[in-house]
Amino acid sequence: MYKELIESCIEKKITIAVAESCTGGGLGKKLTAVPGASAVFKGGLICYSNEIKRDLLSVPEVILESEGAVSAACAESMVMGVRKLFKSDVAVAITGIAGPSGATDQKPVGLVFICAETEEALLSKGLLFKGDRESVRDQAVEAAGAMLCKIIGPDSLLEA
Repeated sequence: MYKELIESCIEKKITIAVAESCTGGGLGKKLTAVPGASAVFKGGLICYSNEIKRDLLSVPEVILESEGAVSAACAESMVMGVRKLFKSDVAVAITGIAGPSGATDQKPVGLVFICAETEEALLSKGLLFKGDRESVRDQAVEAAGAMLCKIIGPDSLLEA
């Protein structure tokens, strides 16, 4: 998936940026493992703390206080912030609870929000993954990769 994704971005001249919280750079690692990724991958930010989400990605404090860092609103704010920060054509953001701690009754371990954005489109999804910490992180990376493929794939709104 990542090889095809990078090749498609090179062909369409589309740049990518990522904002990762619970995955800790896993998506950036997968993308940059592909030879030639430097032509389109602008960079990523591991924004584990709310302070970084707020100060570097411009996630509003009111979202962090009212909905929390693990929310669709936070993921959407993160993706907008990282796309602007890196001046990329497309961006993806991941935030969630990988476990084993951090869960609440409303937000269980495995809850992850992923959002991808271009100038023309915004995709956002909340997912609940099963498994241990590494499994949740791996599944979140794969889901974010799939969302990138969807937003920039042959049926996307981005033109070459």
